[in-house]
Amino acid sequence: MNVYFIGAGPGDPELLTLKAKRLLNRCPICIFAGSLVNPAVLDHLPADAERYDSALMSLDEITVLFQLARQRDMDVIRLHSGDPSIYGAIREQMNELDRLGIGYEVVPGVSSFQAAAATLCTELTAPEISQTIILTRTAGRTPMPEDQDLLKLAKSNATLCIFLSAHKIAEVASILAEPYGSQCPVAVVYHASWPDQLVLRGTLADIGEQAEAAGITKTAMIVVGWALSRNIPVSKLYDAGFSHEFRQAKSS
Repeated sequence: MNVYFIGAGPGDPELLTLKAKRLLNRCPICIFAGSLVNPAVLDHLPADAERYDSALMSLDEITVLFQLARQRDMDVIRLHSGDPSIYGAIREQMNELDRLGIGYEVVPGVSSFQAAAATLCTELTAPEISQTIILTRTAGRTPMPEDQDLLKLAKSNATLCIFLSAHKIAEVASILAEPYGSQCPVAVVYHASWPDQLVLRGTLADIGEQAEAAGITKTAMIVVGWALSRNIPVSKLYDAGFSHEFRQAKSS
């Protein structure tokens, strides 16, 4: 018996990995992350697979399911949205599995920040502008460590991908306007890759009003940074005058 922590991806079932799809196709028991997982992903399960919505369960209840599955010698898929390693709350489940002596494996998935970038048809890095991407969130019922405060992170001028903060877009924009400038590009992608996907593009000066008008309060990725701009220096990678291991520079 084994437990598989599988990344369901951002929503589009075609963004599942081949390994995830193979495991889902033969899954006898699936514990899935409620409204965060597109129901279309669950269509890959066998018709007779047992299904449990973890949104309705505590850690103790999930652990009981693991124990019962071991007694029946049946594998379990623990299906998380996006990639399980980002805000997946998998550590405490693994601690319980370690305590019980049950084996487990992680199958990565496409994260919502990657799906948002794909939707925006953009790079999150840019030569001479931003060579760093920060994945973060704002404080809520889960507090943030003091040295990871959003304003402190923003001083790096990195590209910020902000999770779990759609209800605070106006506040986020206000905080970031000082270090990035009010005209810094920002995008909000609601339900990236889902059929009801919605994209807002603007600046830190106007994105809060846009989000309020659109009624976006959850399940949206906020992307902030000058890397979103198109008017930035080109990379050296394809510069004819730039030599590297595989190509010699051409004289002009």
